[in-house]
Amino acid sequence: MTTSATHIELDIAIIGGGVAGLWLANRLQSQGYKFALFEHKALGSDQTMASQGMIHGGMKYTLSGMLTGASEAIADMPQHWRACLCGEGDVDLRNTRILSDHFFLWSGDSITAKLTSFLASKATRGRVDPVSDERRPPLLRHKDFNGSLYRLVDIVLDAHSLVTNLAHNIEPHCFLIDGEQTRFLKDADGNAYLRIERDQAPLEIRAKRFIFTAGQGNASLLSQLGLDSPAMQIRPLQQVMVKHHHPFHFFGHCLGAETTPRLTISSHALNKHEQVWYLGGSLAERGATMDADELIEQAKQELAELIPWVDLSEAEWATLAINRAEPLQPNFARPDNAFIAPANGCNNLLVGWPTKLTLAPNLANQALDLLAQAGITPGNQSSGLQGLLPKPDIAPTPWETAFPAAMSKEESLMLKLQEELVEAYDEDQDEPYGVESFTDNNKDQH
Repeated sequence: MTTSATHIELDIAIIGGGVAGLWLANRLQSQGYKFALFEHKALGSDQTMASQGMIHGGMKYTLSGMLTGASEAIADMPQHWRACLCGEGDVDLRNTRILSDHFFLWSGDSITAKLTSFLASKATRGRVDPVSDERRPPLLRHKDFNGSLYRLVDIVLDAHSLVTNLAHNIEPHCFLIDGEQTRFLKDADGNAYLRIERDQAPLEIRAKRFIFTAGQGNASLLSQLGLDSPAMQIRPLQQVMVKHHHPFHFFGHCLGAETTPRLTISSHALNKHEQVWYLGGSLAERGATMDADELIEQAKQELAELIPWVDLSEAEWATLAINRAEPLQPNFARPDNAFIAPANGCNNLLVGWPTKLTLAPNLANQALDLLAQAGITPGNQSSGLQGLLPKPDIAPTPWETAFPAAMSKEESLMLKLQEELVEAYDEDQDEPYGVESFTDNNKDQH
């Protein structure tokens, strides 16, 4: 017996619940569009939660000693984000946690005269300032530090808090879909639609525009429709996580001989007594081809050379392999800006990559421009999906996964007690109180 599908009509359907999709969804809501966002794992999974949270204005792309297309494309982004954090921008981020209102550029040795002159030039005024010895952060206040240090007027956000804030703003419009039960199809007119199989009637979702913001997943979504354009490139990374008890809360790029930072450090609290240093930069790029143990040894050597006064002998180490998905560029170049464009061979599909966390607002602006050019105006109605699909969770951070919280003494004692009760119950099936009734009847005593 065939069950007819339940049909849903939307203005916009976003596929992918990372920062790009969530930011765009916030903009669509404020404009009054009839929209929904669909995620098949957890919100912020993969690239977004793996971000170091640095909302920068491109100064890390100037290490050749000159302004570049990449540095200028995002020069205004920190100001844009600051307005949103104050509740005065196009997206309300007032509930997002700021980890730091600045970060640093620093060198283990003195940097080249060319770069020193550039960082002190008028071209960088208001974006970077030299730091005097008495104002150095605690990590670099040691007598053996003799490098150069600059302070960037950029910000660092807690990625988990950011995703939670963005998702909360649009909670009625976020839905979890089962990747095994969901399929993109194309009708005879060349329009994509989404079919979701369920125990109840299947859902058939049509939209004036589908927008793929699924990062690396965009390629597989396109392949379901028999498409391969816009094409994607993958930039693999392997980040290192260092769990330690030192109080050094630090965010910064270490300058090396290359035009990308030698090492990037961001700090993330794990609990009241421990934090994790999350290491990126050239180390993470080189680490993409190493096994985890080899990369950890490389990270230990780097830190021992750059900050030898910090004892990490008791630290715990882990790595995270992650693919950064970007639009395909000539010669595998790094994209300067966010990207979104129509898919060739499908009338109602846009495909986008923000390329950097910083540029999520830029992608949303481009998407809204494309919708306006196509004459797609807001419907200002409910999606009609409430109660038909479950809600997605927020993804955990990489360090929460790598270093799961240890049990407290109380939790350990309770678990031991419950195990003993299970054993006692198994030995005597006539026991009048099973574990469940015992714990229920004795909650107050516990």
